[in-house]
Amino acid sequence: MPTQEAALAADASTGGRERLLDPIARMSEVLFGLIMVLTFTGAFEVANAGNEDVRLLLVGTLGCNLAWGLVDAVMFLISTLTERGRGLLTVRAVQRATSPEQARQVISEALPPLVASLMTAAEVETLRQGILEMRSLPPRPSIERDDWLRALAVFLLVFLSTFPVVIPFMIFSDAQNALRASNVIAIVMLFGVGFVLARHGGYRPVLTGVSMVLLGIALVAIAIALGG
Repeated sequence: MPTQEAALAADASTGGRERLLDPIARMSEVLFGLIMVLTFTGAFEVANAGNEDVRLLLVGTLGCNLAWGLVDAVMFLISTLTERGRGLLTVRAVQRATSPEQARQVISEALPPLVASLMTAAEVETLRQGILEMRSLPPRPSIERDDWLRALAVFLLVFLSTFPVVIPFMIFSDAQNALRASNVIAIVMLFGVGFVLARHGGYRPVLTGVSMVLLGIALVAIAIALGG
């Protein structure tokens, strides 16, 4: 089992990237993509919609999520690089501390509040000793191969979450039927996002799924009302 100091060292050198595509991150990206596409389909006028209108809807929806998927992936890389740099600064601050007490304070402030509150003084001291022994730190934070792969995953999650909702517009010739099918798919996906988050966070899955559907509808309504 990894030691505590090894865990902190890994977090300092990687910026916590292992946590970034956990279920919460994945479902957040899917939810983001869903909200974006629903602002298009929710504002779509089906009464007099023709083939050209449907084509413009598809192009606009896919183009928007393509752009926002790219933006989200870039922000992921920026966040990863920043967190990694913060981790390196923390390690160096511990190593340069003028007293053990100062070093332990730096460690406690760098840890998540819940973790810091549960750790004993002896455990913090063990971390300090482990950090003092670290000698192979990179001179500056950098983006690695795994970061690019995770950024690609972020992009794909945002972009691909569009397709299930727009597929009915590719299948049905009648825009009204397509919109109904699209809404059903969106509701199921929103419920699924809430269900997965509830299982991960210890909530009531069905209740959270229903709440996520209502929240998604509310967010879409607000976005449309604000011209989104």
